[in-house]
Amino acid sequence: MSAVIEGPTLPFLALVWPLLLAALAALPVLRPRVLLLLPIAPLPGLAVALLAPHGVETRVPDLLFGVSLALDAPSAAMLGVAAGLWALAGLYALVYLKGSARRATFTGFWCLTLAGNLGIFLARDVATFYVSFAAVSLAAYILVVHEGTERALRAGRLYLALAVFGEAAILAGLIAGSAAAGSLDVAEVRASLATMRGGDLASAALLVGFGVKAGLVPLHVWLPLAHPAAPTPASAVLSGAIVKAGIFGAMLLVPLEALGSVLATLLVAAGLGGAFAAVLAGLAQANPKAILAYSTVSQMSLLLGALAASAVATGAPALGAAALYAAHHGLAKGALFLAVGVVAAASGRLRTASLVVVIALALSIAGLPPFGGALAKVALKAPLGGLAELLVTVSAATTALLLLHAARVLAAQAPHTPEDPRAAARLAAPFAALAIAAIVLPWLAFANLAERPLAYALAPANLWAGTWPVLLAAAIALLAARLPPPIPAIPEGDLAGPLERAATRLVLVARARAQVRTKPLQSRGARRLGIALARTARLETLVVRFSASGIALLAVALGTALALVR
Repeated sequence: MSAVIEGPTLPFLALVWPLLLAALAALPVLRPRVLLLLPIAPLPGLAVALLAPHGVETRVPDLLFGVSLALDAPSAAMLGVAAGLWALAGLYALVYLKGSARRATFTGFWCLTLAGNLGIFLARDVATFYVSFAAVSLAAYILVVHEGTERALRAGRLYLALAVFGEAAILAGLIAGSAAAGSLDVAEVRASLATMRGGDLASAALLVGFGVKAGLVPLHVWLPLAHPAAPTPASAVLSGAIVKAGIFGAMLLVPLEALGSVLATLLVAAGLGGAFAAVLAGLAQANPKAILAYSTVSQMSLLLGALAASAVATGAPALGAAALYAAHHGLAKGALFLAVGVVAAASGRLRTASLVVVIALALSIAGLPPFGGALAKVALKAPLGGLAELLVTVSAATTALLLLHAARVLAAQAPHTPEDPRAAARLAAPFAALAIAAIVLPWLAFANLAERPLAYALAPANLWAGTWPVLLAAAIALLAARLPPPIPAIPEGDLAGPLERAATRLVLVARARAQVRTKPLQSRGARRLGIALARTARLETLVVRFSASGIALLAVALGTALALVR
């Protein structure tokens, strides 16, 4: 029996369409042109963001525990930006991945990740939200390890371990909240977390899970490894859209205004402090994608810290301002990651023009007027006061320093001539479209999301507060321009190395203890565990190597899970 859809069908189509394309990507007949599916997969989601009225719900009672989808102004902004970024990155991938041997696998898991990413912004029941969050977390692993190099596989292992850890934390928080609420409705679960006994503990679990996805310091260690290892179009959506899943999850489900003083203080300190710590780590990098990844860690930590600070200061988190800031960052950072491939492939005037656009995007993220990022920064600071406002203002200088460092490293890299002479121009088109959107769109959305007139952002005090930190950063950058690029003193992933070594020691200790056991039952158990671990390790190789098997495997797993739920 077919499921009955109550309300507009377009939001449901936005999720079903990329799932259908993921299945089609496994068909051998489509493999030669399978990349053509990438730019069309997010189009229904983009249509929802632009056309669907806010507040109207779509329900599918017979699916999962009753799927509920809806939009408001913040979620529509983030949905539209995510869908647009996925579409333009898909156009970029048509050229970038033209010669890839695993195009079908990449396309299938790209579409699965996309469906989960869009579902997070649309879901209004916790079951749909969790399934979407799990889909975007687990399917993105294949995007990270696509190249199949040791570097990519290492990044993928760390990413998957932290993703599963984050999923477990989120599941624990959602179970506690939904049990207290007696409902799966997102609004009711959020309200119950604010009043239930142990609500701070459940909220802390959610913040840990969402913090892993968003790259909140110190939960960020996967991000500077995964983003550089992934193909450039995947890096763009990872940084521009996927990390926003963690930000939106915190906005949607965590009652920041009701957090206890200890937890709120910890979140503000981790966010605002982590914003500066990530810049220091980024300045020690020589890989442009690693520098951009640390910039994302800094910006997302800053955003979560500012959200918590606004809730403490006013009694209500500035959700609209946070959505504007996240949307601008998604467009600008997605464009900067695409610029890495454009600058590498371009020469002459196109290369020069691309570097100029990179500098403009860096200044926009830092909040220099009149770029669109200045409006996002003003909106974020508006509800703050005291030390929090000062730190957000000063962070503009460190952000500018880090991104100008990225532009410097990009400019210093020697270009390579692609086989197709038109490839550079084709790569530049989606990059330019994202850059223009990042600079212009905040002007159109400021009043609606920030809930303040545009004249507020243009007040002389706000203009000067956005200008002097960037001027300071530019002066420091000019003084440092004559110095050679720094030798990386902090490895990509910073804390990842010590964590991996600690985990390795634990495994060795566990193996040693298993070997000295003499009871037959224990020995058989240890052997069975070793066989299971070996088979799990081979699964990674199988998923990466075969173009259709990975998709089929995940499809079977998802189908089995749905059957068990029903």
